[in-house]
Amino acid sequence: MEEGVEILEVVFEKDGVFLHTSAKRQQDQDSLIPGVIRIIEKTSDVVVQWMPVNEIGDAPQIVYSKKESPGNVVCRAEEDLYDPGYEPDWAVISTVGTRARASEEIPAPAVKAGPRGKWAFSLSLSELKSIRKNKPGLGWSYLIFMTKDGVSIQALHFHHGGTRALLKALSKYVILATSPKDSRLYLVYSHDSYALSHSFDELQLFDDNSSHLVSRFLQDPYSATFGSFSKVTNFFRGALKPHDGSQQRPLSEMAMGLEDEPGFEVITCQANLGDRPSVQRQLAVTEQEWEKHVDADGRVSGVEDLKKRIFTGGLSPGLRKDVWKFLLGYYPWESTSEERKVLLRRKTDEYFRMKLQWKSVSEDQEKRNSLLRGYRSLIERDVSRTDRNNKFYEGSSNPGLVLLNDVLTTYCMFNFDLGYVQGMSDLLSPILYVMQNEVDAFWCFCAFMELVHHNFEESQEGMKRQLLQLGLLLHVLDPALCDFLDAKESGTLCFCFRWLLIWFKREFSFPDVLQLWEVLWTGLPGPNFHLLVACGILDSEREALMSSDYGFNEILKHINELTMRMSVEDVLCRAEALHQQLTACQELPLNVQEVLGLAKVKSPTHSTESDGSPQPLSPSQTQELELTDSVSPSQPDSSIEILPTEDTATPQSLSP
Repeated sequence: MEEGVEILEVVFEKDGVFLHTSAKRQQDQDSLIPGVIRIIEKTSDVVVQWMPVNEIGDAPQIVYSKKESPGNVVCRAEEDLYDPGYEPDWAVISTVGTRARASEEIPAPAVKAGPRGKWAFSLSLSELKSIRKNKPGLGWSYLIFMTKDGVSIQALHFHHGGTRALLKALSKYVILATSPKDSRLYLVYSHDSYALSHSFDELQLFDDNSSHLVSRFLQDPYSATFGSFSKVTNFFRGALKPHDGSQQRPLSEMAMGLEDEPGFEVITCQANLGDRPSVQRQLAVTEQEWEKHVDADGRVSGVEDLKKRIFTGGLSPGLRKDVWKFLLGYYPWESTSEERKVLLRRKTDEYFRMKLQWKSVSEDQEKRNSLLRGYRSLIERDVSRTDRNNKFYEGSSNPGLVLLNDVLTTYCMFNFDLGYVQGMSDLLSPILYVMQNEVDAFWCFCAFMELVHHNFEESQEGMKRQLLQLGLLLHVLDPALCDFLDAKESGTLCFCFRWLLIWFKREFSFPDVLQLWEVLWTGLPGPNFHLLVACGILDSEREALMSSDYGFNEILKHINELTMRMSVEDVLCRAEALHQQLTACQELPLNVQEVLGLAKVKSPTHSTESDGSPQPLSPSQTQELELTDSVSPSQPDSSIEILPTEDTATPQSLSP
């Protein structure tokens, strides 16, 4: 190994991978260069590397570069060399060489004199933009790597198979998402919340430019609203783009394919729920009622009864500033007034220490901190379009906007792992509006994020799990509606994504959101009541959906147009009635009981890595589920698939 190059581990290796220097159908032997492809973990990077087999022993460590620079080893690019008749969209410029830092020049390594050495490459995964697969039925399967500079590397043909295993290995380091415009193109995303924010931004889930969004939606509701969900999570790819000639699988069959997910079993019988009870909302908790629960020292008594009252009636607006701090856990219920004063002083000092950390960063420092610079750019953009019709945030020089920006940026210093992800500004805005104080707002926001942080994690496992849970509840509550949605390719309930992501913030009016959140923060009548709120919305719209025989596009359009047209009182009544109806059922499936908190969730035991115990689906395993569905039996490696491992289900159990 060359001095100065540290290779930690070769995590993947596959031989029989040929680089075709000529794309002509009649190829001579010299145009087929046999080689080995590897994934290598280095000290601070992961690279995918291809080397000719007869030059691996002392091949130089080189990286891919688009531009020629002094010292680079440049391969001759012939215009007619890379124009295959069966893949007209190739545009290949082959340039390989060392990557030099701006402050120093590193001499290029000496490539072996053999004519094949010039084709070797080593590409950092951070530079990888996309991977293109071949069309089915074209002989050897191949992959084309494209860099973020827009330059393609020559196609690598897998004469002995292996594309599936390579992609599975890559999915451990990056997110591979099917392009909504090209099913043969896999887009590459890094595992960080900044990239996830960009994905949310591309989805335009939070774009206030409603007229533009509506016009796009009316022209093409599928692609405008959900076509790019594949950029966020693997879960949506197979659901939103079913294979040609096949219908969307019903929920029960999907559960079979997802049997590795703990807590989700197939519902084999229809539970008899009985009649749905009638529920009425009560009056809001008043200041006089609240004072009856506070003793002379400031302790709150009768907490459970108080929570029940808040759940059934909400709070009077004048109480929210104080009571929200208790509901979110910022103030302990049993604390005295003096103890809360001490807590406030300590939390104030802690907040401003964190705020000073980013406030003291100079422009010169920020130029060298791309992560902080990226977060601040995202926050600035989101703040400029968050609740601008609210008087607290309207105008260009409103102090509320400054506070919103400062609290979100300070949260990045508080939670380095999560940072800022688009949508968080929607969660902070009502809290800051109620608190009217950045310190109180910050700590209440932190407490809220403890409840919903899994919504913003890059793997999106939390969102996938909630949508599956929502599907389970709806399957028991209204199987006819589920069958209808399945028939219209909407059974995955992906149109509920934004509802769950930011707790219906964009679906109800601002005052209604305040009431809804304080009800949900009580934690009553059990966990996941927000899923029953979603069920309540769908229940209120079932007749409109089913009687009109809406198709896929019409369903998306109808759900989108519910925004700001729903009554939170009606939805909460429906949600509570649905909960009572479910809890009264004696034959409720165990997985539904677990979702509602009526039964303890079973924790899977792990004896060995290959013991076959059910495991949560990782992004790579979800990718496996989707890709194995598209395998052609006659040509097992002519299209991309992921090979099953010993601890996963067999291919037969994953097929529709």
